Amino acid sequence: QVQLVESGGGLVQAGGSLRLSCAASGRTFSSLNMGWFRQAPGKEREFVATITWSGGRTYYTDSVKGRFTISRDNAKNTVWLQMNSLKPEDTAVYYCAGRINVVRYYYTSPNDYNYWGQGTQVTVSS
Repeated sequence: QVQLVESGGGLVQAGGSLRLSCAASGRTFSSLNMGWFRQAPGKEREFVATITWSGGRTYYTDSVKGRFTISRDNAKNTVWLQMNSLKPEDTAVYYCAGRINVVRYYYTSPNDYNYWGQGTQVTVSS
């Protein structure tokens, strides 16, 4: 089993920045592909970014490319999402997720992931 705990959410003005953290415990973190998802009220959970188990490859949804950066440190069992130039439409609950049994580089569906954190709220005011 893997336990994931997100932190770093909050209220920020448009154009500002936040850094989300996801701390993992349990099963070997370095074997997991990790992802960030978000869910706004009344909407489905959507993919934001993913990083391979080694950290060597990353992939983003188009709406955050150039603004968000996903990274990880396997020695610290942590994955981060650096969010810059935030927009009101980025407002959502953000979740980190982990996947075992990695057979390809990128996983972008919530159904692809085995483990989830409890989420952290990000609110961007205009």
